[in-house]
Amino acid sequence: MDLDTLRELITLENILSVLEEYRSLGPLPGIFLPLIEAFLPFFPLFVFVMANAAAFGLWLGFIFSWIGACAGSIAVFFLVRKFGQQRFFSFVSRHPKVKSLMNWVDRHGFGPLFLLLCFPFTPSAAVNIVAGLSNVRVPQFILAVLCGKMVMIFTMSWVGYDIAALVQQPVRSIIVVIIIFILWVVGKRLEARFNIKQTAN
Repeated sequence: MDLDTLRELITLENILSVLEEYRSLGPLPGIFLPLIEAFLPFFPLFVFVMANAAAFGLWLGFIFSWIGACAGSIAVFFLVRKFGQQRFFSFVSRHPKVKSLMNWVDRHGFGPLFLLLCFPFTPSAAVNIVAGLSNVRVPQFILAVLCGKMVMIFTMSWVGYDIAALVQQPVRSIIVVIIIFILWVVGKRLEARFNIKQTAN
């Protein structure tokens, strides 16, 4: 089975069928699907999140998708951080664009990572790898993933759960912007605390 054929099979209807078939396993399938997307980024995360929202409801679907996506991103980060000196990753880190992005992440820490992870069409797999190769501190990365993925996954779940309501009730879009702003402020304050602790040590 080639990659194109696999992509054609991963439709909302098929994923919903899989979730229904394995409903006896509880939330595990809903968590597992977004998790594997972090390792296999050609899988459509948006479809997994929409399917979870449809199968489990808005809130449970959001929570399961968020847990899976965060766990996958953090796992990729730690794998790259551990094996970053291997030949392949060493080659990647020397690429001018990757090196530039690594330097940017090193300088700004939480901020750019949070923003990149907020948006559904950002190649989060690339962000995870670059963060793993950079010198960003582990607490900063985990904080950015938890906050950024929260915004992204909730937005996807909300849109996927009821697309018509998003158009008919524009206040929803305003609420999403407010959530992004609040998480940005909280994240920056937490980052400042991490910086203070790091200096003290």
